[in-house]
Amino acid sequence: MAKRILVAVIFVPLLFMVLLWLPSVVWAVVVAGISALATFELLRATGGGKVSFLMQAAAIVSAALIPLCHSNGSSMMAVTLCSFSMAAVAFLEAIRSYDGKRAHMGLFQVLLTLFGGILMPMALSALVALKGMEHGQYLTLLAMLLAFATDAGAYFAGVFLGRHRGITKVSPNKSLEGYIGGFLTGIIFAVVYGLIVSYTAGLEANYLSLALCGLFGALATELGDLAFSFVKREYGVKDFGHLLPGHGGMLDRFDSMIFCGPVVLFIVRLLPAF
Repeated sequence: MAKRILVAVIFVPLLFMVLLWLPSVVWAVVVAGISALATFELLRATGGGKVSFLMQAAAIVSAALIPLCHSNGSSMMAVTLCSFSMAAVAFLEAIRSYDGKRAHMGLFQVLLTLFGGILMPMALSALVALKGMEHGQYLTLLAMLLAFATDAGAYFAGVFLGRHRGITKVSPNKSLEGYIGGFLTGIIFAVVYGLIVSYTAGLEANYLSLALCGLFGALATELGDLAFSFVKREYGVKDFGHLLPGHGGMLDRFDSMIFCGPVVLFIVRLLPAF
């Protein structure tokens, strides 16, 4: 528990607060690395040894390229090219493995490759898009710290207040009190974050936008956590990796961001937060 608290509450937010003040292209490289590693962890955990090396390589390269291309405005071209290239590689590998009765690599492996190499990096690219907006460093921090705060709020509320467990079979140890705690923490954090930014940076905060980010961002965070808990349950995996002490792999840490990032991006584009 001590390691989990140290990484979640101090190390990871502090690390990314420093990185976010670097140039946008450097931040895009960081997100590309996170995306590529998360894709590798997903394919390793769920592929069952049936996703070929070529399919894995195509997915990992695509997962890195998509966030990078978001930093220079060519995201649609990149997504189109990566989608076509990956689909071609995946289907060619499946066709090659077919022996007349069944394929060693079937449709599931093809779709898994596309999910890991296209959909996940597209969602994580919201962090790059946020960084490129006006006051982008504050918006990116909002999305990232909102997800961390919601996770932390749910964890501590579940540990200290949790009574009604088994709300879902996917995460039977998580309690109703934990979900409510995470949800309320997300909303409170977003509003308090606006107050802090207004005071320290002299920006005018739109508290309606921030409250909406907290509301829907917290819901998206908890959905993302449950979605990848479902994947781990389905394949009997405790953690996707062991990179971060007390948290598992990169995908274990950023699973909720895959859902939260795009939600925050959508809201602040419609209703600027600052």
